[in-house]
Amino acid sequence: MSEHLVIPDTQVKPGVNTDHLSWAGQYAAEKKPDVIVHIGDHWDMPSLSSYDKGKKSFEGRRYLADVEAGNAALEKFMVPIWGEQERQRRNKQKVWQPRLIFCLGNHEYRIERAVNEDPRTEGLMSYDDLNIERLGFERKQFLEVTEVDGIAYSHYFTSGIMGRPVSNPRLLLQKKFMSSTMGHVQDRDIGFARRADGKRLTGLFAGIFYQHEEDYLGPQGNGSWSGIWYKHEVDQGQYDEMPVSLGYLKRRYG
Repeated sequence: MSEHLVIPDTQVKPGVNTDHLSWAGQYAAEKKPDVIVHIGDHWDMPSLSSYDKGKKSFEGRRYLADVEAGNAALEKFMVPIWGEQERQRRNKQKVWQPRLIFCLGNHEYRIERAVNEDPRTEGLMSYDDLNIERLGFERKQFLEVTEVDGIAYSHYFTSGIMGRPVSNPRLLLQKKFMSSTMGHVQDRDIGFARRADGKRLTGLFAGIFYQHEEDYLGPQGNGSWSGIWYKHEVDQGQYDEMPVSLGYLKRRYG
């Protein structure tokens, strides 16, 4: 059996508070999961938003500022982990080395889309600008499915020939026939099923993990649950899920 820590969409951009990434890193260093998965949409990339292009809100946004904000926030998450590893080395203990996985989201995919739409930007922007691999994460492509201990991870899973995101976790289980975890949706949701052999399946929409509000969601769309997930006793797709709220992390580590 193993333990997984899942970080939902963090949507970092210049000017937002990212202290919660440090709190999550401290939680990880304390719990020492075997696997850490960031489900994607860490870099919000407003400078490349096709929705805002041409609007006043788009003016003054800069690609490098977006990249640097996300890079600094992801490093903030890793600092407590590195600190714990260094402590173990000094004490001549076995060093905890979790597997780190980053699933590119549709916001990171804006980089690839921008280059495809304007070849003049080729060589000026790429995924290599993001510090994913430099910080030790395995970088998974947008919509690539990664299976770990019987759980499928992707930023989101598609349904139908149009490739739209699956709309709820119960449908996710019906479509994919295995325990699956995704982000992308701005609120948490969970569904359960059992196979004929009795094995438990869990479909998880992980929600979000950030402190700021998003203008595009409006007054009724903001205020969703925010936090991370800890999966205990992961074994061939079965596990006990535990939501860990942003409020709890703030009280404990803030």
